[in-house]
Amino acid sequence: MSQQASSTIDPVITAVIANRIDGVVREMTNTLLRAARSSVINSARDFSCAIATGDNQLLACAEGLPIHIFGVHNQARTMTEYHADLAEGDAFLHNDPYSGNTHPADHCFLVPVFFEGEHLFTAAAKAHQADIGNSIPTTYHAGAKDVYEEGSLIFPAVRIQRNYEMIEDVIRMCRSRIRVPGQWYGDFLAGIGAARVAERRLKELCAKYGKEVIKTFTRDWLDYSEQRMIHGIRKMPKARMVNTGRHDPFEPLLPDGIPLKVEIEIDPENAAITIDLRDNIDNIDCGFNESEACTVSAVMAGVFNSLDPEIPRNSGSFRRVKMLMREGAVVGKPKFPHSCSVATTNVADRLVNCTGAAFAQLGDGYGLAEGGVGMGVAFAVVSGKDHRAEDNPYVNQLIIANNGGPASARADGWLTYGLPVVGGLMYRDSVEIDELKHPMEFKHMRLVAGSGGAGRYRGAPGCDIAFGPKEHPITVIYPCDGQHFGAKGVRGGDDGTCAEGWHISANGLETKLPNVTQIEIKKGEQIRGLDSSGAGYGDPMQRDPRRVLHDVIEKWETPQRARELYGVVFTGSIEDESLAVDISATAALRAGRTAEAAPAE
Repeated sequence: MSQQASSTIDPVITAVIANRIDGVVREMTNTLLRAARSSVINSARDFSCAIATGDNQLLACAEGLPIHIFGVHNQARTMTEYHADLAEGDAFLHNDPYSGNTHPADHCFLVPVFFEGEHLFTAAAKAHQADIGNSIPTTYHAGAKDVYEEGSLIFPAVRIQRNYEMIEDVIRMCRSRIRVPGQWYGDFLAGIGAARVAERRLKELCAKYGKEVIKTFTRDWLDYSEQRMIHGIRKMPKARMVNTGRHDPFEPLLPDGIPLKVEIEIDPENAAITIDLRDNIDNIDCGFNESEACTVSAVMAGVFNSLDPEIPRNSGSFRRVKMLMREGAVVGKPKFPHSCSVATTNVADRLVNCTGAAFAQLGDGYGLAEGGVGMGVAFAVVSGKDHRAEDNPYVNQLIIANNGGPASARADGWLTYGLPVVGGLMYRDSVEIDELKHPMEFKHMRLVAGSGGAGRYRGAPGCDIAFGPKEHPITVIYPCDGQHFGAKGVRGGDDGTCAEGWHISANGLETKLPNVTQIEIKKGEQIRGLDSSGAGYGDPMQRDPRRVLHDVIEKWETPQRARELYGVVFTGSIEDESLAVDISATAALRAGRTAEAAPAE
């Protein structure tokens, strides 16, 4: 039975519906994860799902990657602007970085959801593709002078289903251009399927509570989210912060790298944050330009990383943040035809870091250090011929890196952080599954002990990885930032270590590779890479002694081992933070050992 509509909705019903809609997003996520064909989606989870309102406001994005979902409502707006004849049964493909999408490799499937003839929601499933028809076999074409050299197929909110029937023209276009069409088509169907799951569940929700109650909920939920944001901002001091960063050089075009600047003004009285990005360089003739969606998402991720984590991420909370940017800038609104091929990572990672670290200027307890950056060897797009499958072609992106997470004001960095733009929300590939899916062999994968930036809280370490082909050569392409400028510590914390990459010949000779690499690895050869580590927060000399003891115990394996090897006796336990050195027992043990070792009279 439908609930009766009212001008204000019961807070209990609001919480129930909000959690139900988050549950719908999670069901979309599970559908896409289980149904997709490419490992970049079904193993690494490089995708996000979200729901926008019928009037194009972001409503829910549970567990979505920050770089993907903070601009989904703008893609929904493009869909409604381009198609005045929206109808039930429609579905659209959108990957145009000039009209709301992140970058061309992110195919976003949009389904308008109608109930009783009214467009109430738009379901969005956005997934990074293994291949999109670029001029070289990668979805990150760093060297592309413009979109024409980039070569990707662009779909600005193009209709792909009408009345629930597939429009085969679009399918044929993609199949004729994309390198492994069967893999792409499986991912294509999975994306549409995830959005259709949301359509069914949202219709059920509307049928249960009634259209007017649902419309009242969306209004009240966004207003509530804004109030939570107001409360969070008012707890901050009034301040103006300026922070800078720099992307690595890209020879010969950018010998000094890409300088970045973020200016932030916090106005607690009016509960507003203003972020000014206008003082950044113009668009550049390569693939490192940011789309507007990536600019907004990266900066908003940095802001939310510095606020109460319970604040909902939607258009309601976005109302309190004003973004100032200009057209034709590397950070802002790109001017066609400049390429945005690498928009979701490199410069975007720096923007997340720059924004989050700026908040540390407010004082101890605010902000966080910079996280490890770099789409290096362990993030490479690999391609070639599979000798196990009649030399059929393959192409996929590896997501097996970790890039150490940043230390915060309250915790050490997260080990499987990945990149600032994903904040640990992606999965890491399985070595065994990657070796099953691709004709390659991993030689080693190990953490680099002690590489995290020291601090009161320390950054997470990087990883060392190496792999090579089993038979035919393998083409490896990656645009690795972080080889020149590592993650920066804040409030006295140390910087993280930089990324690196090498080609290892069949006789073991290591040759250092440039940060943007396209290389063919032959049988008997390897490619090796180091991920960058996260930076530290606060003075290392202020680190809690119990945490230091924890580190020492890990090195010694167990307190019993410490006793046997070094004559150190501990009391308490690590788990309840009561671990301490028993000074008198240690002294007695060592005195006893000395007496035992003394020669008899």
